[in-house]
Amino acid sequence: MRLSRSLSISSLSGLPLWKEESLPVQDLLLFEVSWEVTNKVGGIYTVIQTKAKITVDEWGENYIMMGPYYEHNFKTQVEKCEPPNQAIKAAMDSLINNGSQVHFGRWLIEGSPYVILFDIGAAAWNLDRWKGDLWNACSIGLPYHDREANDSLIFGSLVAWFFKELTDQLQDKPNVIAHFHEWQAGTGLLLSHFRKIPLATIFTTHATLLGRYLCAGNADFYNNLDKFNIDREAGERQIYHRYCLERAAVHCAHVFTTVSQITAVEANHMLHRQPDVVTPNGLNVRKFSAMHEFQNLHSMNKAKIQEFVRGHFYGHLDFDLEKTLFFFIAGRYEFSNKGADLFLESLSRLNYLLRVHKSDVTVVVFFIMPAKTNNFNVESLKGQAVRKQLWDTAQFVKEKFGKRLYESLLRGEIPDMSKILDRDDFTIMKRAIYGTQRHSLPPVTTHNMLDDSTDPILSNIRRIGLFNGRNDRVKIVFHPEFLSSTSPLLPMDYEEFVRGCHLGVFPSYYEPWGYTPGECTVMGIPSVTTNLSGFGCFMEEHVSDPSEYGIYIVDRRFRSADESCNQLTQFMFSFCQQSRRQRIIQRNRTERLSDLLDWRYLGRFYMYARHLALSRSFPSEFKMDHLNIAPTQGFRYPRPSSVPPSPSASLHSTPHHSDEEDDDTYDEEEEAERDRQNIKAPFTLGAEPEGKSKQPLENGK
Repeated sequence: MRLSRSLSISSLSGLPLWKEESLPVQDLLLFEVSWEVTNKVGGIYTVIQTKAKITVDEWGENYIMMGPYYEHNFKTQVEKCEPPNQAIKAAMDSLINNGSQVHFGRWLIEGSPYVILFDIGAAAWNLDRWKGDLWNACSIGLPYHDREANDSLIFGSLVAWFFKELTDQLQDKPNVIAHFHEWQAGTGLLLSHFRKIPLATIFTTHATLLGRYLCAGNADFYNNLDKFNIDREAGERQIYHRYCLERAAVHCAHVFTTVSQITAVEANHMLHRQPDVVTPNGLNVRKFSAMHEFQNLHSMNKAKIQEFVRGHFYGHLDFDLEKTLFFFIAGRYEFSNKGADLFLESLSRLNYLLRVHKSDVTVVVFFIMPAKTNNFNVESLKGQAVRKQLWDTAQFVKEKFGKRLYESLLRGEIPDMSKILDRDDFTIMKRAIYGTQRHSLPPVTTHNMLDDSTDPILSNIRRIGLFNGRNDRVKIVFHPEFLSSTSPLLPMDYEEFVRGCHLGVFPSYYEPWGYTPGECTVMGIPSVTTNLSGFGCFMEEHVSDPSEYGIYIVDRRFRSADESCNQLTQFMFSFCQQSRRQRIIQRNRTERLSDLLDWRYLGRFYMYARHLALSRSFPSEFKMDHLNIAPTQGFRYPRPSSVPPSPSASLHSTPHHSDEEDDDTYDEEEEAERDRQNIKAPFTLGAEPEGKSKQPLENGK
C-alpha cells in the first residue's frame, strides 16, 4: 500500500487559507469522549487538553467532553456547575434517577470546556447485564479478570445510555456529533451504533492496541505488517477481546482517523480500514513579543543544569562547562519502543569519535524515564551538598576580600594582594578543596534502583562501559523520575529543563505521533526523531531540509539497525562540531517551525473530520460538495535562504572552529521573511513522483 500524503492545510504567510464553509454550531452539539478527560494516563491527555481552547473558541457552550469520574481529579481539576442545556440536564437526571452517578462542571484548563464525568464504580452493579448487551449486539465477550476492559464497558454503556436519553430529548435538532478516542471509549460508539442512536460518530486511534504489544515484544513490526496473523497474535497476548472492541469501533464509526501517516499504514493492516482523515497532534504555541526571548530562557535554564552538573560531577569536573552540551531523552520507560537501546549504542560510538578527534566538547546525556526506585542515592545528594558548601565558602571569602579591598581603596592605597587574604582564609579554601576529593566515579543514576541488575538502561551502560570516567567525553545521568521544581537534586520542571538543553534525542521505533520532539520544536530546541514516528513523517513532508531547521530524522524504516545507529551517531557528532553561533542560528530556525504545530492550523483537520461525519450520518442536511479540496493543498517549508545549496558546504571540514570564522551576514528576521515568501505546494495529493520505486512497506494488501 502506498504511503499517501496527508491532507495539509495552513494559513502561514505565502499560502491561501483553506476556504471551508463553517458549520452551523448553534444547531449542533459536539461531544468528545475519552478515558483521559481530567484523567492523565498518557499522551492522549495532552492532545485533548491542548486542543480544548480552539474547540471552545469555535463551538462555545455546545462543546462538551466526557470521561470517567475520579474523586481526586474532580476536586482538584473541575469546577462543579449546572448544565446550561436543559436537554443535557434531563439526560443526566435520567441516569441519576436510575442509580448512576453523573457529574458536570468546567475543566480548569485553557478554554475551560464543560465536562460530563461518569462514576464507573457506582454503576458496576450493572456489569453482568451490560456484558450480555454487548454479546447480543456484536458477539464480543469480556473475561471477568480484565478490569480495564470491564471498566471500559461500564463507561461505554453509560455514554451510550446518556446519548439515547439526550437524542430522545432533542428529537431532530440540534444534531449531535460524538468523537471517541481509543478503544476504552470505543464501547460507547459500538453500543450507540447497534442501538441506532442518531449520532455522527468519529473514532480516532492514537496507536493500535496490537501494534504496541508487538513492538514491545521486539517484533520486526514494519517489515512484517502484511504477514502477521492478527487474530492469533492478539490471542497469544490475551488481548483478543480488546482487539475486537477496537476493530469493531473502527468499522462502526462514520469517520475513522489516526494521528499520523505511519499509524494510518499500521491501522490499515491491523484494523482493516483505511483512515478517512489524518489528524496530526498540535500544541498551543505562545509567541514571545521579543523575538529572541526564548534564547534568553535557554541561557537562564542552562545555567541551572550547569549547577546540577557541578555538584553531580564534583571531584571529576575536569571539563569546561562552557564547552559542554546537554542532550536528553524523556518519556515512558519503553526501552526499545522509545529507542533508548539505539541511543545508548550511538552514545558509545559518539564517545569514541570525540576521543579520536581529541574534541574539547563534552556531552552530558540525561535519561528522564520513570522507573522503580527506593529514593535518591547518597552520592547524588552528597554532590549537591558539596557544591553548596563550596559556594558558601566562596561567598564568605569574597565578602571578606571585598571589605578589605574597599577599606584599602578608601585610604588611597593600592592593596597588597599577598596580605589582603590571611592564612585562615587560605586554610578555609584548602579545606573546601580537599572536601571535593572523590575516590569513586560520579554515579550514572541519581536514585537507588529496585531492579539494578536487570534494568535495561543500566545493563546497557555496563555493556558499553560509559561510567563517567575522566577520559569519557560522553557522560550519562539516568534520572528515573519525572522532573519537579521541588526536587532537592534537580529543581526544575520539565519545560525549564527542555529549554536549558541543547538537543533532545528521541530515536523511537514505535511512536504514533511523538509529543516530545514537538515540545522541543516550539521551545526552539533542536531534536532527533525518526521516520517511524508520526512527528518525523510530518516534518519530512512539510519541511524541505529538516536538519537545517534542527529536526534530525533517523531512518529506522529502510535501514538496518547498525546503519540507523551510525546515522544517529553522525547527527550527534555533527551537532557537537557546531560553534555557539551556529547553534543559536539553528535554534532560531527550529523555533520558526512552531507555526506548523499550532492547533490554530492543525485543528482544521478535526473540522474536516466533523464535516465528513455529518455528511455521512445526515446526508440530507449536510453535503460535502463545498469541501472539495484542491489537489495541491500540501505545503513545504523551504530550505533556509542563507544555507548554501550544497549540503557539504554547510558543514565545517574539521571538528575545531571558532565563533569568529562564522559568517556575520546572517539576519534572522530577513531569513524568516524570505522563507515565508517561499513556502510552496510541492506535490499533488495522490500523485506518485516520476521514477520513484515503491518501498517494501508501500506494497501492502
